[in-house]
Amino acid sequence: MGSQWTKDKIYKKSVRDGYRARSAYKLIDINERFNIVRRSDNVVDLGAAPGSWLQVLRTMTEGQLLGVDLNPIVPMENVITVTGDFTAPDIQQKILELMPLVNVVVCDASPHLSGAKAYDQARVMALNEDALRFTEKLLKQGGNFVMKSFQGVDFNELVDLVKERFYSVRVIRATATRRGSTECYIIAKNFIGDADDDRKQISE
Repeated sequence: MGSQWTKDKIYKKSVRDGYRARSAYKLIDINERFNIVRRSDNVVDLGAAPGSWLQVLRTMTEGQLLGVDLNPIVPMENVITVTGDFTAPDIQQKILELMPLVNVVVCDASPHLSGAKAYDQARVMALNEDALRFTEKLLKQGGNFVMKSFQGVDFNELVDLVKERFYSVRVIRATATRRGSTECYIIAKNFIGDADDDRKQISE
């Protein structure tokens, strides 16, 4: 592929280090700064293909990992992979059955962009809200959530929704984000949860 990004220094580093995508360094950066994932955590990765975040997560936790994406994820040891739309009820149910206890949800997903700014931003916000709603079903109380988004119309409203569900919420740019991009990450810690949900009360 003759992309301008083939000359990107971080892209070249990802090839040398054996990561499937340059986005691996974004998760490394986020975890170093915010301590999202602990050694015993079970983690679900929404929009996981090609699997670079799963590669990084394997070095961060000894817990169970699951990645889901519309595109097949090349298998890796000790990782459950699901091919399908994480917004679809049947896929969500499958994930809930496979992962009865989840400490962390990460989501680096974004829709295919058309170049029409307003249309693309609306689709990004819709996907973010879908990811947030599913995360509420997955996470135990006190769990953490990382989600990629793009600053623009309705972004502040999205952040407010996250703040209703987590005690600590930050918006940051990862160091590996390309210059000029509106890409950002919402870092949400300590999920408020539902005190009546026994599934989320399981001790670590």
